[in-house]
Amino acid sequence: MTDSTSTSTDAVLDRARFGADGLLPAVVQEESSKDVLMLGYMDREALRRTLTEGRVTFWSRSRNEYWRKGDTSGHAQYVRGAAFDCDADTLLVTVEQVGAACHTGAHRCFDVDPLDPVTATAPASTVASAPTDATASAPASGAVEATR
Repeated sequence: MTDSTSTSTDAVLDRARFGADGLLPAVVQEESSKDVLMLGYMDREALRRTLTEGRVTFWSRSRNEYWRKGDTSGHAQYVRGAAFDCDADTLLVTVEQVGAACHTGAHRCFDVDPLDPVTATAPASTVASAPTDATASAPASGAVEATR
């Protein structure tokens, strides 16, 4: 790693807003499909490793140790991009996923326990827009006649 890379990595690490527990949630998204694969947590060192080594590294809250995705399973995540959210308190890591992302063997961790929530439709916009020439002369039914 060059000095300029080290300096820019340090600046990124300084911008990250880790929680009181020292961890940053990291959402992992597959580059090719845009699927959200999993959620993991990174401390400062795991984030540094992820940004500088090209492989995703997490802090395991249950084992209290670092784990690089794929080292034991072969289901690796190769970094293709990374971005903070607007508050820099959550990270999005875009990856090339090799094999399953979930420890259960599922492609995505969110495939294993789907819920059945009540869904809703967003209300139509309340902002009135000026009518266009076509809608201003449209028949009362709202249909717009084709012109030649």
